[in-house]
Amino acid sequence: MTTAPDTARPPHRLDDVPGWFPVLDQVLFEWLLSRQESAGLGGDLLEVGVYLGKSAIFLGRHLRAGERFTVCDLFEGDAPDDANRAESTKSYGTLTRRAFEQNYRAFHDELPRVLQGPSSLVPAEVEPRSCRFVHIDGSHLYAHVHDDIGAAREALKPGGVVVLDDFRSEHTPGVSVAAWEAVLNRGLKPICLSTQKLYGTWDDPEPVQEELLAVARERRDCHLSVQQAAGHRIIRLKSKDMKAPPFPPSRYAGQTPAPRTNAAPARRPAAPATPAASTAPVRRTSRSRARRLAADLLPPILTRALRDARAGRNSRAR
Repeated sequence: MTTAPDTARPPHRLDDVPGWFPVLDQVLFEWLLSRQESAGLGGDLLEVGVYLGKSAIFLGRHLRAGERFTVCDLFEGDAPDDANRAESTKSYGTLTRRAFEQNYRAFHDELPRVLQGPSSLVPAEVEPRSCRFVHIDGSHLYAHVHDDIGAAREALKPGGVVVLDDFRSEHTPGVSVAAWEAVLNRGLKPICLSTQKLYGTWDDPEPVQEELLAVARERRDCHLSVQQAAGHRIIRLKSKDMKAPPFPPSRYAGQTPAPRTNAAPARRPAAPATPAASTAPVRRTSRSRARRLAADLLPPILTRALRDARAGRNSRAR
């Protein structure tokens, strides 16, 4: 089971926040969001499934005046069905909304709008055609991902981008089926693939693909390949010692980390060794006690015999 970390230690930088947000995806998020902003495309941001907030914190930096950022997660709430409940218990059993909010507030003054519950809340809570960027990283079950993709399509405005996490991981076949089904039957057009995520749009992907190809070909820290499949151009990217884009430190940067409350108590120092010069009196004392004990326990005749024998040895020694 995945467990939430000790929230007594606030993050000092983005990498301190646990989560699955590879450097390549940070670069792609940064490039796509910045490209939208440079083109004057405004709109809201949406993330389904936040875990402890690493990618949400990253997205929140691109929130501009007049835009809204909405996140949706079960946190410690009830799952809508037995399969989702089992998945949530196994992978996110100790995740809490408090842990997410503490991490997010370390980097931002205001929290996003939080929908605590299943992703089925999104269609009623997010205005259609209002979002420019949607990140889906919630349930891995086919039925839920299928519906999340449908909700993303309704939420995105022209020029918007959807990102599907875990589209090819061996432990998430439901995501794979839902993602490629959307490409083959539901009008989703791939922009590119990273190791973990599928980036797509319901608009013409060619303009953004051409710009992305030009940028990728100039980079020496990125493996690039282009393939054709079912009438789609598939751009595959892979990190080659890529560096994460700069990200501001948290409000706690520079502070000394708080000590763990469950630290083991300090060991007592070992007693100093007894100096060699002091060992003789200890031996004499022990021998004297043994003699007294023998005198108390042995018959008188045997005691006198031992005493006489000892006196004889002492006189000879002189």
